[in-house]
Amino acid sequence: MQFPWGRKMAPRGKRLSSTTLEILLFLNGWYYATYFLLELLVFLYKGILLPYPAANLVLDVVMLLLYLGVEIIRLFFGSKGNLCQRKMPLAISVALTFPSAMMASYYLLLQTYVLRLEAILNGILLFFCGTELLLEVLTLGAFSRYCS
Repeated sequence: MQFPWGRKMAPRGKRLSSTTLEILLFLNGWYYATYFLLELLVFLYKGILLPYPAANLVLDVVMLLLYLGVEIIRLFFGSKGNLCQRKMPLAISVALTFPSAMMASYYLLLQTYVLRLEAILNGILLFFCGTELLLEVLTLGAFSRYCS
């Protein structure tokens, strides 16, 4: 079946969206909300109890806010691309996975003080990024096969 504007639909009854990817994106959304709140509390803790340079603390908090924006956009486009079976939003989500993984790596390795709690939280975020990247690429391949 083909739309009047030239795009093809998936064969009738053929669902190409990935249920596993959608569940992972949903769980990652809730996990990231928890991560963001915990990270804000950890920065408050570090600012009060540790000799954290003020400029570094401000930089880390601003980067966390930017990370929040990137992650919200990535999860939104990933979910919409998967559910609507569209390649472009899913490709945007794949492209935003790399800055998201870089930010998680920064908070895991490069910030001034890294607490064990942060190491665990960021390790879980990197796991989510890696598995979502794999599933998004596989789902994009399925979309490309039927919707060229």
